[in-house]
Amino acid sequence: MRIGQGFDAHPLVEGRALVLGGVEVPHSRGLEGHSDGDALLHAVANALLGALGEGDLGRHFPSSDPGLQGIASTEILRQVANRVADAGLALGNLDATLIAQEPRLAAHLEAMEGVIADALKTQRSRVNVKVTSTDHLGAIGRGEGIAALAVVLLVQRG
Repeated sequence: MRIGQGFDAHPLVEGRALVLGGVEVPHSRGLEGHSDGDALLHAVANALLGALGEGDLGRHFPSSDPGLQGIASTEILRQVANRVADAGLALGNLDATLIAQEPRLAAHLEAMEGVIADALKTQRSRVNVKVTSTDHLGAIGRGEGIAALAVVLLVQRG
């Protein structure tokens, strides 16, 4: 078994769609980033890379690469999932937490879980996404950004 953890955070900015967990969420601002800024999928990919002992997203998908400008984070996650499979491993389970004061995200969690399960080619029951706020504390509490945490367990393919 291999365990990995991931974290990501991005500021909310005008003029971008808000994409979290591969789902476009209605909101007046989106997450800044070289890709689509999907903090949840970035945290999940970082957790998977950590479990593999292969560093982080910056090593494999550097923001200095113009070819990655605007890439969908679902594509990043699919590529990382291929690394997991190539290592002879599979997802045991994923537990992720979105940290956001705004917008309200609870209604979108099931869709996010579905997108993540599809990208990882696993059963939806192995993917759990939840949301919390900071009760108006700090930058996230002021609505300036969104963060995400993820923990994964990888197991030998059976």
